[in-house]
Amino acid sequence: MENNIKRGMLFGFIGIICFSLTLPATSIAVPYFGETIIGLGRTVIAAIIVSIIFIIKKESFPNQKQLKSLGIVAVGAVLAFPLLTTFAMKSLPVSHGAIELALLPLATAGFAMWRGGERPSKRYWIASIIGSIAVLLYAVYLGLGQLQNGDVALIVAVLILGLSYAEGGKLSKELGSWQVIAWAILIGAPFFIIPVGLSISVDMLQAPIEAWISLFYLAVVSQFLAYVAWYGGMSLGGIARVGQIQYLQPFLMIGFSVLFLGESITWLTIVLAIVVVICVIIGKNAPVIKKESLYKNSVLHDKSKNLM
Repeated sequence: MENNIKRGMLFGFIGIICFSLTLPATSIAVPYFGETIIGLGRTVIAAIIVSIIFIIKKESFPNQKQLKSLGIVAVGAVLAFPLLTTFAMKSLPVSHGAIELALLPLATAGFAMWRGGERPSKRYWIASIIGSIAVLLYAVYLGLGQLQNGDVALIVAVLILGLSYAEGGKLSKELGSWQVIAWAILIGAPFFIIPVGLSISVDMLQAPIEAWISLFYLAVVSQFLAYVAWYGGMSLGGIARVGQIQYLQPFLMIGFSVLFLGESITWLTIVLAIVVVICVIIGKNAPVIKKESLYKNSVLHDKSKNLM
């Protein structure tokens, strides 16, 4: 049992490191390959790897109900998030994006409560509002008084991916952890082949080696292997325990932006990252009330009133 927990924590940490390199890799690759190749082409490449794995493992096909949930996962994790973050990284520093993406665990928790028939507590809403206001003020401050298009793209990306993660987490109990993202990749890839093919140009061959490494990193690691490590870690070490590791992600992103992109980090960025992570911790760990409990309490209250 203890060994499983240690292995789970290790896999979870590896997954978070992999995810934390996604924005820096996107920032490096998008000027050379464009939004379509980086946003959608990564899925086409990942689909080749997934297909080989599925053939070897002889995975069974999902049922109709599972396919509907996989469609939600595919829209968020395979289509919307890669495209929106790719668009945002054309104009925003990675450290800036790290602050906004730090709200992702909170968004995921909110959608998970909703999908699970739970009602978030006041603590969740207060933490969500404070964290969101902090992010918006930071974005407006850096945008010289207004939100940039990249900020809007990242905020929408957080909301859509939050729903996708919640749906994927629920579905993984039936289908298996890594199989969820693998099937989502296979569902999305056929729709991307034509736009990706039309976006390929001879000029891309002149891209530097770091751009090619970033492209294949996004396709092989960010789009697939990172999910395998992350979901595998949570299945071994427990969702609650391993899930705490994602609080490190914004700081890792900021560190990688300095290491690989030479971005300068201000104290305001560090302070805002700490504030947002604290809000996420408070909100994500806030108590929730089951809707069934609310209904029972309401019925009991009505009965007590009738007795009086």
